Amino acid sequence: MSVSSMTQCQRQSSRVFIMIAALSGLISVALGAFAAHGLKAILAPYLLDVFQTGVTYQFLHTLALLLCALLIVNTGHANSQKAFHRAAICFIIGILFFSGSLYALALTGVKWFGPITPLGGVMFMLGWSFLALGGYRMTDETTKDGVNQ
Repeated sequence: MSVSSMTQCQRQSSRVFIMIAALSGLISVALGAFAAHGLKAILAPYLLDVFQTGVTYQFLHTLALLLCALLIVNTGHANSQKAFHRAAICFIIGILFFSGSLYALALTGVKWFGPITPLGGVMFMLGWSFLALGGYRMTDETTKDGVNQ
C-alpha cells in the first residue's frame, strides 16, 4: 500500500469515526433529555439511574472516539495511528454493548441484558489501553527535540 493511499484510508476512517461520534453525541443528548423529561415519571428511580449511567458512559466515550479520530489524522506515525484506530473501534463496540444493554435493561426490565454490560466495559478498558499505547508510541517515534522522524 502506497503512502498516499494509506493516507486516504486513514482520512476515510477518521471521517467515519467523526460522523459516528457526532451521531452518538446527538443520541446521548436526546436520550439524556428523554430520561430527564419523559422517563422520570415512568421508570422506577433505580431503572432511571441505570438509564442515566448508559447516557453518561455513551457521552464520555463519544468524546474519546472523537479524540481518536482527530489523533489518527494528526499523527504521522503508523503505529500510533493503528492504536488510535483500534481504540476507536473498541469505544464504538463498548458504547453499543455497555450503554445499549443498560438502555434495554431500563426500558424493558429484562434482566438478561445485564450480562452484556460487562462486555462493553471490557471494550471501554481496551479502548483506553489502545489510546495509551498510541500515545506511548508517539513518544517512541520522535527525536529528542520533539520533531517527528
